[in-house]
Amino acid sequence: MKVHTSEISLDTAGEVDVQDITDEVQRIVDESGIENGIAVIFCVGSTCAISTIEYEPGLKKDLPEALERLFPKGIRYHHEDTWHDGNGHSHVRATFLKPELTVPVVNGKLTLGTWQQIIFIELDVRRRHRRVVVQVLGL
Repeated sequence: MKVHTSEISLDTAGEVDVQDITDEVQRIVDESGIENGIAVIFCVGSTCAISTIEYEPGLKKDLPEALERLFPKGIRYHHEDTWHDGNGHSHVRATFLKPELTVPVVNGKLTLGTWQQIIFIELDVRRRHRRVVVQVLGL
């Protein structure tokens, strides 16, 4: 088995900035030379997430609105008692969305649906510089 690790570097616009990273992940798979295996995509940080979506304007609006309905900013989060940084909701959102995604690699390509893209979601309340680690394992 072969393992190839690389990183994607991102600058975000702050809260619920959604970025399509599919092409960059596929580029890393291509660089790996691995034909069949898995790609693990992991965001480094406790206020970000990795997922899939149909990356289109409507869903780019729907996702932040849904997160606000599920995990609103205007309620009490005990995290604020410790740090007073205004991002308790960011941590809770990230916990539910998760920091990683595993995608099968078949014949050197990510196994994604026609309208399925890999996305990075910034959940913190401010702009951030982020690292996404992509590890490709297989043959």
